[in-house]
Order: sequence, then structure tokens, then C-alpha cells
Amino acid sequence: MPILESKNVRAYYFTPRGHVKAVDGVNLTLERSIILGLAGESGCGKSTLVNTLMMNIYPPLHLIDGEIILDGKKISEMNKAMLKKNVWGVLVALVPQSALNALMPTKRVIDLIKDVIMHHMNVSNSELVSMAKKRFEELNLDVNALYMYPHELSGGMKQRAVIAVSTLLNPKLLIVDEPTSALDVSTQKQVLKMLIDLKKSKITESIIFVTHDIAVLRQIADWIAIMYAGKIVESGAADDILYNPEHPYTSSLIKAVITPEPEIRRRGLVALPGEPPDLLNPPKGCRFNPRCSKAIDICRVEEPSLEVKSNRLVACHSINS
Repeated sequence: MPILESKNVRAYYFTPRGHVKAVDGVNLTLERSIILGLAGESGCGKSTLVNTLMMNIYPPLHLIDGEIILDGKKISEMNKAMLKKNVWGVLVALVPQSALNALMPTKRVIDLIKDVIMHHMNVSNSELVSMAKKRFEELNLDVNALYMYPHELSGGMKQRAVIAVSTLLNPKLLIVDEPTSALDVSTQKQVLKMLIDLKKSKITESIIFVTHDIAVLRQIADWIAIMYAGKIVESGAADDILYNPEHPYTSSLIKAVITPEPEIRRRGLVALPGEPPDLLNPPKGCRFNPRCSKAIDICRVEEPSLEVKSNRLVACHSINS
């Protein structure tokens, strides 16, 4: 049984100008013990999707349609009280995009941990401190950081501390949203190693790693899903996606990133023309068609469905025809 399934999930922002179709018919299956990389340009709906997948939904965002099944439980039918008690922190935990700002400046790390744990467990202060120290030691973090304020920690230490706090209850699924975007290269590697260690040590079973930098996924992802304008356009094994992309958008994303391979360095960067569509009024047919060099007539009138092609799923008329 997969750890996570989404079936035709639609989540829209209700605005005075209309409905922003940020997540629009997403079908996604995450098998157990997999690190899934979710990639795409800024504004494509990645953060909205992962919040929707754990039902962390508040107005103006609304779940319009679809089912979300987490560890065999249909969480899309749960109310907020059930989610807070039985799902968030226990089955799934989120390290948000603004994780570096998640630590309150007036509280030590240990005080934040107390706030998190007391929502789920009735433990003594000494037991709680023991839990926190054990987790920091398991993740090779300085235990002294538990008694520090955020301003006393480096950016990388803040990020790793937030991840450690998020996994205190050993959630089966950990979602990390752009965890390396504000970090230097050496600190990025520390964070990536920490996430891999979390999975190896079975502190968490599966991970969704959200990024706009597809090059980072070479170092961590087993599986990759590419998102464009509220939809998944390609998904498959990481090596297949990175070294043999099928969808024109995936190919463009990869060509826009410089990597160490000699042929890539010789080629240089290739810019993707145009801009992402307005999700208040997305294009008819394939949403990528106004920017796609391979678009054919059907692309402009009929939305492509995800179909099996070369051992992965691809939504593209020009490839699947």
C-alpha cells in the first residue's frame, strides 16, 4: 500500500477576480521508502500541492474535488480537529518554505519543542528534554543548540533544528519545502545528508522534497514529479527524468541548469521562452502549449492526460500520439 495517494485533487484560491487553479486535477502516488522530488518553476503550485496533500488548507484556499489517502486513511474527509490529533506531526510533518523564520525569536529551541510535543503527548519535562536530546544526537546536531535562541544559530543550524523538531514524533511522511534555497552549497549538503539519514534510520519512512532547483534532486531523489501550472506533467525514476526527459517542459527545466558534465558546460544555459500562465485563466488544452516548441494542433484544444511512456508517466500529445 502506498504511503500517499491523491486522486484528481483540485485546490483553488478564491479571490475577488475569480478562482486561481493552483492545483488542478493532480493524481500522484508515493510508494513507501521513497524520496520524491517535486520540481517546477516558482508559482507552479508546488507549495499549494504539498499543503493540500496533508490537508493543511485554510481560506482563501479550498479543496474543490478529489481524494487524499495517507497511510490508508482518507484524510480529505477529516475535520481540522481530527487532523491535528491524528495526522499532523504523527503521520505527516511539514517543514515549510519559510522554515528559517519558523523559530520564534523570543523562545529557545527546547521551548518550541515543548509546544509541539504537548499537543500530542502527556510527558514530563524531563522525558521531553530526554526525547529532544536523543533526536539531536541521532541527527549529529549539537545538543547545546536546544538551549539557544534563534539569533544564536546559523542559517544551516536553524534549518536542521526545524527539521529535527518536525520529526520528533517519527512521522511516516516528511514534507520539506525548498529546504536548501537560502543556504550556501556546503550547508545545502549538510541538510541533504540529514534528510537521507532520517530515512536510513527509519525516523521517517518517506520524504517529499520540494524545489525549483532540479539540479539538487540529483543528490537526493529516488523519484521525480515535474509540476507545471497546477498539474503534474511528468513523473518517473530520478535517473530517467534527469538524463532522458520526455516532456518538453522537463527538458527545458534541465537545460536551464548548469551542471558539471562536460557536454552541459559546453552547451551552456538554455532559457525557456515566455512566462507561466495566469492560473485565473489558464490556456485551453495543454497549459504549456504557448511556450512549447513541439506543440501541435491538438495541444491547443485538448488537455493531455498522464500516460505511460518509456517507464514513466507523461502528459504530452506530441509524445503520446
